[in-house]
Amino acid sequence: MNVAILDDDPYQRQLLSMLVEAGGHQATGFSHGMELLDAVTRRTFDLLLLDWVMPEMAGDAVLEALRKRPGLDLPVIVVTARDGEADVVGALRLGADDYIVKPAKGMELLARIEALSRRARGGRSAPLRAGRFEIDASRRAVLLDGKEILLTLKEFDLAAYLFQNPGTLVTRARLLEAVWSIGAEVDTRTVDTHASRVRRKLKLDGSAGWTLQSVYGFGYRLVAAETR
Repeated sequence: MNVAILDDDPYQRQLLSMLVEAGGHQATGFSHGMELLDAVTRRTFDLLLLDWVMPEMAGDAVLEALRKRPGLDLPVIVVTARDGEADVVGALRLGADDYIVKPAKGMELLARIEALSRRARGGRSAPLRAGRFEIDASRRAVLLDGKEILLTLKEFDLAAYLFQNPGTLVTRARLLEAVWSIGAEVDTRTVDTHASRVRRKLKLDGSAGWTLQSVYGFGYRLVAAETR
């Protein structure tokens, strides 16, 4: 994997590079947000390790800029000294895929990189078809009537999980574990935010054949529209 590392601290940047390379990956370090944003337009990276607290352009601004770029769905792991619940929730809501508190432990970091890489690559199984929808895990794409719908990494993971479990009432805690790989103690409003985006983007209001139902105080259920 080609891993980009954004951290203004040269020691931390070097440490992360060493850990990444020890796992057999390639590491490219950046010290400024604009430097990274310029690089991703010219080079392909498989994953980004992102510091959250930086001068000039903080991690949240970098992440927001990345998620606004059409066609760019770069997996991001936030690596920061900030360990507050609000910090974790804020990063996830902006589109981060994972969150590690410094100092990063080598084996844990590599395990998280590998886990995120597996989710990003998806399987090689045949696409899942559900009415007018096609969910292609190998391409990490959702198509409606043959046209691909642009989704972020987490939006795809959430949509794929729901289509793999049609008719099942799934708790927010279970979705956090399945999609974000974190426990229910993290703010479950993260799920609600992504569910709202998936419902809107995929037209899961019944007009495309499926309805994403919100069950108050519990979670979500995806059902065929005719069974409402």
